[in-house]
Amino acid sequence: MGRPLIIPGNYRSILDLNQTEKAIKLVKDTFQQQLSAELNLRRVTAPLFVLKGTGINDDLNGTERKVTFPVKDMDDAPAEVVNSLAKWKRMALADYNIPVGNGIYTDMNAIRPDEELDNIHSLYVDQWDWERVITVQDRNLEFLKYIVRKIYEVLKRTEYVVFEEYSEIRPLLPHDITFIHSEELMTQYPQLNPREREYEAVKKHGAVFIIGIGAELSNGEKHDNRAPDYDDWITPTLNGCRGLNGDIILWNPVLESAYEISSMGIRVDRDTLIQQLELTGNSERKALLFHRRLIHDELPLCIGGGIGQSRICMYYLRKAHIGEIQSTIWPDEIIEQCRKNNIFLL
Repeated sequence: MGRPLIIPGNYRSILDLNQTEKAIKLVKDTFQQQLSAELNLRRVTAPLFVLKGTGINDDLNGTERKVTFPVKDMDDAPAEVVNSLAKWKRMALADYNIPVGNGIYTDMNAIRPDEELDNIHSLYVDQWDWERVITVQDRNLEFLKYIVRKIYEVLKRTEYVVFEEYSEIRPLLPHDITFIHSEELMTQYPQLNPREREYEAVKKHGAVFIIGIGAELSNGEKHDNRAPDYDDWITPTLNGCRGLNGDIILWNPVLESAYEISSMGIRVDRDTLIQQLELTGNSERKALLFHRRLIHDELPLCIGGGIGQSRICMYYLRKAHIGEIQSTIWPDEIIEQCRKNNIFLL
């Protein structure tokens, strides 16, 4: 059994099943069109699986098992279902010869069998993966914030479109997103763990971007783990802080909790890749295809991330469980507990 479920008191879905399905399409169509226009992204087709041993797949926190299978017509060479497309997208930017200031986005679907199941975590992951080419001069904190603000404007516009169609779903996002570094959060709430700090910050501000995830804080701990070969979490910024990456977190009014909808960042360059591989004891990865291409300057500098599709639908439609948005499998005890509390999973 995964994490304990959050059961909102006297929960009733605002939309019925048919309304929900129509609203999901409205949210997804609106958001991806707005994101594409705002960040100059064009849609591309992406793989569901890649060959093992190329370094293209992502390791997330470094502990999750990948779904693997042998490919009969390739002498049973092992393939892996993607965890995300951070590295693949960067290779695609080079292979498609995408110019500076432009980028790509795609639908990413994954299976994560080790996920602890709860209101917002399922075995099935669906997100928009996006990546945009940048210059050396763009590799700084202000440019990261500039892109985050653009994404936040897309979030607000989509929220308004939902409100126009379903007037009972009132807009809640604050006018601006608040930026705070994980080191600052630790200083403000030293007695709390990282998840509790996020809760306090987003409860206060409504929408926050937590900067700097992956490097050790001054107390010797990490806010959270990040793989060493896509986000840059080591570059110094201001006041002893490090990292050119972070998470967009919203206040979820139904679950009354912090609600991460995007992980993103400026990607590693050659030097920060080597440094982060050494820090995490993964220097052997330099021999892999993706890493060789980056070290040999065959890949562009870029910024990118993932935005949860079911998660933003769940947020906008005021659902209590991600199973009300996506169709997947759940343990019998979760299905029963949800049913008893008027949460009907697809």
